[in-house]
Amino acid sequence: MTTGGGRRSGWLDRLRVLLRPGSTGRAAAVVTLVVTLLLSSAYVLGRSLIPDRPRHDAGVARDMDNAHYADQPPVEPSGSPDGAGPSEAGQDGASGDGADDSLFGAHVSTGDARVALTFDDGPDPQYTPQVLAALREYGVRATFCVVGEMAQDHPDLIQAIVADGHTLCNHSWNHDVALGKRSADAIRADLLRTNQAIRAAAPAAPIVWYRQPGGAWTYPVVSVAHGLGMTPLHWNVDPADWEAPGATKITSTVLAQVGPGSIVLMHDAGGSRQGTVDALYRILPALTSRFELEALPTDTT
Repeated sequence: MTTGGGRRSGWLDRLRVLLRPGSTGRAAAVVTLVVTLLLSSAYVLGRSLIPDRPRHDAGVARDMDNAHYADQPPVEPSGSPDGAGPSEAGQDGASGDGADDSLFGAHVSTGDARVALTFDDGPDPQYTPQVLAALREYGVRATFCVVGEMAQDHPDLIQAIVADGHTLCNHSWNHDVALGKRSADAIRADLLRTNQAIRAAAPAAPIVWYRQPGGAWTYPVVSVAHGLGMTPLHWNVDPADWEAPGATKITSTVLAQVGPGSIVLMHDAGGSRQGTVDALYRILPALTSRFELEALPTDTT
């Protein structure tokens, strides 16, 4: 192979011939040869200054996929919120399955194969009697988490709940979602006031469960409830009936999510609950054919 030095020697020899006296077209040839020689030398010099480029036979697609650009930070995997806590102020619901520390040990399961239906925010003179009638028709006992001021206003409904064999649960005096952030003395006074209203209507009724409004559990509210002989009660099935989505939606959610040990959250007060009442006539026959439905026990703390 001819080297760059050899090519330059050949061009110089031809240049000497052209420069001899008598050569035709001497001036034009000289200019052409000089320009060509300079361009050729520049090309050879430039090639010698370029480093060898590494080969990328494999892994190109991988490198492109993992490319990181200065103006494009890496995408971090997004986690799912655990969801514990209220969905809307003043309502209970959508607080997740309870598999996190935000529940402070509140029960999310019956502990066995039985399923527990729970009804919050009552008693209500329009909807609680309808809920009781549906439960009575299918021979199902449930747990009613009652609000103190509602119990005080409707003692006859507290008595009706107890007469049908249902369990009572303390649900605070006036559904204060922020109750758990108050002092221990304030929490204790609220829960005691609610228990007193319940016992004024049904003196012999056990009250061994407490449900925090909104599912907004804190250590102080759990500690106070335990100190008063009540076990914190959460849930793991929430059809969001407090949003009044209609009987069809309530029914489909409950039937899709319920399983052995489920605690189902529903409402018999706090707004229009006709959808819940109507859904019960679809839910109860389906659930009773698959599970044993029972009120939460009154002999545990």
